[in-house]
This record gives sequence, structure tokens and C-alpha cells, in this order.
Amino acid sequence: MTTEETGQPEQVDDVAVAGDGDADRPALRPGLSPSRANDFQQCPLLFRYRVVDRLPEPANAAAARGTLVHAVLERLFDLPAAERTPAAARAMLPEQWQLLRGRVSQYGELFTDEAEEAAWLSGAGDLLRTYFTLEDPTRLEPESRELAVRLDLEDGPQLRGIVDRVDVAPNGWVRIVDYKTGRSPRPGYEGHALFQMRFYAYVLWRTRGVLARALQLEYLADGQVIRHEPNEAEMATLETRVRSLWASVQDAARTGSWQARPSALCEWCSFSALCPAFGGTVPPVDDDAVERATGVRPGRP
Repeated sequence: MTTEETGQPEQVDDVAVAGDGDADRPALRPGLSPSRANDFQQCPLLFRYRVVDRLPEPANAAAARGTLVHAVLERLFDLPAAERTPAAARAMLPEQWQLLRGRVSQYGELFTDEAEEAAWLSGAGDLLRTYFTLEDPTRLEPESRELAVRLDLEDGPQLRGIVDRVDVAPNGWVRIVDYKTGRSPRPGYEGHALFQMRFYAYVLWRTRGVLARALQLEYLADGQVIRHEPNEAEMATLETRVRSLWASVQDAARTGSWQARPSALCEWCSFSALCPAFGGTVPPVDDDAVERATGVRPGRP
């Protein structure tokens, strides 16, 4: 997945990678994560292939590096505060990479030789080094890391996702932090990223009864930080937007109109061979899969 603002691959939260067992997970209540919401807005056919058909996607080095860096930053806070150093974070890379390779078999096929893999790992180390210029982890004690959040929206979808980090200050103020291993968007183009953070803020607000005081995006490729203070009016707007988006998803499911929407982002799409915009043929859809994913059955009012 990429963003229009940066043209860079971005970490995704629930895409099936061939060989990782994702496609075998039990079906959840129909719902949306921030990434899948952005997929539908980008291209309804992409959404169908990922959410309804659950087609596996090949692993790629950029996404794998993002997953690795996130794993290290999660486990960094297992260490005593004084030991959370750049050297300690870098030292975690080989072990965490081996764990990921054991979980996703395709990761073992990303590199042609050890030198290429070593250079890739060095790049992950550079991202970790940048992290330490953005904040001092020895002064932080996160309340949660890699927090799975879910909210069953009344008369709507289940909202779900994975929050990289939640900090709670002694006075009860909440900060939601997300790590991005790509570059920051150009000024004025922060929309997709802030949608994701507002989405998480909304779910946590509704489930905990406390609205986050701060949303913080940390871009490790260029060392930039985007901070935002949400408010209740934004939460109301977010809910309206999600409900409208879900209505569009269910309409597409009901009518079978999963339209391809060509854009500059098609360059990174895994499904070009199945896209009519590139001469491909869209395969038949399984009505049961549509109903499991969206809560409505094709052809029914």
C-alpha cells in the first residue's frame, strides 16, 4: 500500500501475505480498519481482493522492514529504562528478523544473497537510529504497545486496528503514538495519516471514555513528527465519515460494483493481473465471502 502524499509504501495492519496463515484466521464481524477504509476510498476493487476474496500478496522488502522495525520498537520497552539505547535496539534486529522469517516463509525469499540482506538490515538500523532523535525511550513507560482495539459501532461495522503505542500520563492524559517507516507527507497532505489516528482516538474514546489529548506520528525515514490535538467535534465527523464509507461498501457488495479506480498508486498494486484497467479479468466473487466481509448478500435489497 502507498499514500498519494508520499508515493511510498506504508505499513499495513491486516493484509494477507502468502504463507503467513492470515487467510486461515476465523472470520470476524464485518468491519473496517483504517487501512481497509483507505483501500476502499483508493479503489473498491482493491478492497474486494483484500477483504472479501482475501487474496494473498507477495512479501516485499519495504513492508518487511517496517514490520521488523515495529517489532523492535515494541520490544525495546521490555528492557529496563536505562538499557533502552540505540545499541540495544540495533542488537535486537537479527533475532527479531529470524522470528519474522520463521512466521512468514516468503521473507526468506526476499534477498538473493547475504550481502543484500545485510544491507537491508543496516537500513532498518538507520530507521531505529532516527527514532532515538525523536524521543527518549528511557523517559517513557507506555501503557500499551501493539494494542488491538475494537468497537462494535451501533448499526454499523466493527471498527478495529492495531495501535503502536498508548502513553498515559500521571494526570490521566492519553497520547496515541504511531511509527511510520516511510517519509512524512508534504505539508497540507496529512489527511490519510490523521484519519488513521483519529480513527484510533475515536475507538479508544468510545471504549475507555477518555479522549486522547495528543496524536503523534513519528516518521523514521526523514525524522519528522506530526502532532495533533483531537476534539469531540472531530470525533463526530469521523463517525459520520465511517458510516458513510461503510454504506458505500455495503452498496458495492449488494450490487457487485467493485469498481477499479486507476491512479498513480497502481504501480504498487499486487493485483494488476486481475484488474480490468490493465487488461486483466476479474474473477467471480463468492457470495458467502461477500456476506461474511460486509454483512450483506449480493442481489438482496
